[in-house]
Amino acid sequence: MALGPIYAVRIFVTDLDKARPFYDSLGYEQVNASDDFLIYRTGSADLIIERADPGNTDEADLIGRFVGASFAVGDVKQACRTLENLGVAIDSPPERQPWGGMLAHIRDPDGNVLTLVEVPDT
Repeated sequence: MALGPIYAVRIFVTDLDKARPFYDSLGYEQVNASDDFLIYRTGSADLIIERADPGNTDEADLIGRFVGASFAVGDVKQACRTLENLGVAIDSPPERQPWGGMLAHIRDPDGNVLTLVEVPDT
């Protein structure tokens, strides 16, 4: 048996109103929303931004961490410039990797770190 493709990636934040401008700036279409979540269609898997309560010890550890999700971009340097002009914090600037690609990290208002990846031409 093989599992199917990734359906969604969930990222936890304290305040959806504060998170919305950041996630809107990534350029994905918002397809659903409530008082507890935002859902963006990325083309392959949905990105779910979910409200978590920092006062709840089970939920607090989910906020402000390295997410471990990589978002493909054609030109990571240009993507960082564009996002920075929109007010997005660049956590680590583009850097060439030993495998030939480039990585950069951005940080949302709650401190969640997302990875931008430029894959080398093959």
